[in-house]
Amino acid sequence: MIKTTKLAKVYRTEEVETTALNEVDVEIREGEFVSVMGPSGCGKSTLLNVLGMIDSPSSGDYFFNGEEVGRLSERKRSNVRKHNLGFVFQSFNLIDELTVYENVELPMLYTKVPSVERKKRVEELLEGMNIMHRRNHFPQQLSGGQQQRVAVARAIVNRPKLILADEPTGNLDSANGDEVMKILAQLNSEGTTILMVTHSQYCAEFGNRIIRMLDGQVVTENLVKQYL
Repeated sequence: MIKTTKLAKVYRTEEVETTALNEVDVEIREGEFVSVMGPSGCGKSTLLNVLGMIDSPSSGDYFFNGEEVGRLSERKRSNVRKHNLGFVFQSFNLIDELTVYENVELPMLYTKVPSVERKKRVEELLEGMNIMHRRNHFPQQLSGGQQQRVAVARAIVNRPKLILADEPTGNLDSANGDEVMKILAQLNSEGTTILMVTHSQYCAEFGNRIIRMLDGQVVTENLVKQYL
């Protein structure tokens, strides 16, 4: 599904040049659950942003489903992104002015899913995440765990091939964090590919492989459990 070769990302200002990614080679197969670990500033979130087509690489190659996407225009990247990727963030990134229902529905408006199908998908997800009773509430009326469940529902409502999760349990207590990890593991068991950045060894071991980064480079890769 994903293959990069000598992927690099350099940020430049008039006085400073910072190499966030330094010739990174990674490969992620369809159906895998891969965790990325490393200290703050090692490049793991930058890698997630480039692989999620939020940012473009400075050099190197990035293939997604066999297509070189690193050099696509923002418009074309956006089109690939909205039809194939779902994002889960540490800070939830829900829209405060929209209800739970409207937040989950939003990605389908961009992909022009018919209203009847939108209603069906949103209600199924809210039931499955045990948050249907909060459908008309706004994000600030929810607990952190509830907000993250809404964020996961929003990420998967368009049935993406790949979910990118950036510290999805970082703002949650252990019980709610465990619940979110079990949801991600269940999605993976149903065939969704997951790439997750985390500082937690416990969370990382929900995946089948752990990539460790340091100073913008991949330093180790460890198999946690066999990929089926």
